[in-house]
Amino acid sequence: MSVRVRFAPSPTGYFHIGSARTALYNWLYAKNHRGKFILRIEDTDEVRSTVHSIRSIINGLKYLGIKWDEGPFIIKNERGDEQILSRGDYGPYFQTLRKNFYSKFADELLKKDLAYLCFCTQEELEEMRKKQMKEKKPIGYDGRCRNLSVKEREKLRAEGRQPVVRFKVPQGKKITFVDLVRGEISFNSDDIKDFVILRATGSPTYNFACVVDDHLMEITDVIRGEDHISNTPKQILIYEAFSWEIPNFAHLPMILDVDGSRLSKRKGARSLLEYEDEGFLKEAMVNYLALLGWGTQDSQNFFEIPELIEKFSLSRVNTSPAIFDENKLLWLNIQHLKKLSAEEIFKRSYKILKEAGLDVYPEGFLKKAIELEKEKIKKLRDIPVLIGFLFADEIDYKEVLEFEKPEILLKLKEILKNISDFKAQEIERKVREFCKEQNLRTKEVFHPLRWALSGRKWGPSLFAMCEFLGKEVCIKRIEKFVEVIGGKK
Repeated sequence: MSVRVRFAPSPTGYFHIGSARTALYNWLYAKNHRGKFILRIEDTDEVRSTVHSIRSIINGLKYLGIKWDEGPFIIKNERGDEQILSRGDYGPYFQTLRKNFYSKFADELLKKDLAYLCFCTQEELEEMRKKQMKEKKPIGYDGRCRNLSVKEREKLRAEGRQPVVRFKVPQGKKITFVDLVRGEISFNSDDIKDFVILRATGSPTYNFACVVDDHLMEITDVIRGEDHISNTPKQILIYEAFSWEIPNFAHLPMILDVDGSRLSKRKGARSLLEYEDEGFLKEAMVNYLALLGWGTQDSQNFFEIPELIEKFSLSRVNTSPAIFDENKLLWLNIQHLKKLSAEEIFKRSYKILKEAGLDVYPEGFLKKAIELEKEKIKKLRDIPVLIGFLFADEIDYKEVLEFEKPEILLKLKEILKNISDFKAQEIERKVREFCKEQNLRTKEVFHPLRWALSGRKWGPSLFAMCEFLGKEVCIKRIEKFVEVIGGKK
């Protein structure tokens, strides 16, 4: 059977780094094995599930460039409104639309006496729990409804009690599976209490819905976070109860903050889309997410996406926690930016440029400006700050007001006025000649010229900047700077 994997998030919050890595590893695994990647929305928590979260998941995957073969997607209808539809032969891809499957298979387990109706109230369950704690016994359901007679069940129904369906956990059974990341893992069924598979409302619990859906969707490999290891024996028991083929399981390591604590919201627990908004490239984010628990034997850091697909293997996934370091993410973003042309950077940052009001300028000038500052771009969101001064009508000189020799710039202004071929190379030659004639060190001229043209102590190549601005703007800015510091035009 060809590989079929799924990413099955619960739409109860923002799409964060941990979920994004799980999705990526599933996608890389599917691509590496020429299999299928399925998106399924586990929205049985109807109170907390939101359409906003579903959009966040879909848009987060799109940001990463992850395309799913089956599942929900967003389209705009004729009125321009967004609609969520699905494609694929194994749907529906929302658990709330699959309730008939869960009730059908729960009934089958009841008929086989592999599950039973439990009529215990929340108050009774809480009292049971308190007693177990007081007596220092294992916490969990004690099976009191396991062997109710038909008459007892009818009496409880007559009282108006709405039963749940509990799975009958077999006793004295060793449950073993080979985790594709961690190797062989075993559990004793005596440590697992009878668990609910169908709530009184008819909605399924996670473990039951997960198994039913994975079976019906023919999922071959379940790749998820290590917090699901404890769910695996329960799911295996359900597979065995139906005599269904059990998929492979792989559990990924946790992701921690740099100080070893759980991710806080100010770090990787933020929405993935916040990183997109800040201007992190999808290539850098995918590259970094892949390294959160996986790596090649030679500890390679920089990857293009096709190379990741080719080299990815679950056998190289670590069992120890991964550390989310935003500085490394930023470093990778810079490396991937360096690989892009100014044209491509312009395309990707156009929305940001538009927000900054820079879209009113010709594309050609914006691309040249980006080229000037390309080496200094860390995130796309930096671009308006880096190039904005090149287009400004007024320059803020508050950072460079300590300059006290306006006569140098007044003389230099005349040199610039007389350059007919106002190109970077010729400007540099003339300015260096001026330094030599005036017996000035280059920094005594280069620095104030930069300050006059940009109001900054740093920026693009000085003479390339002169050429970009043009002679007229250069002269005007020099005159303005001299005026600001108290000199004379």
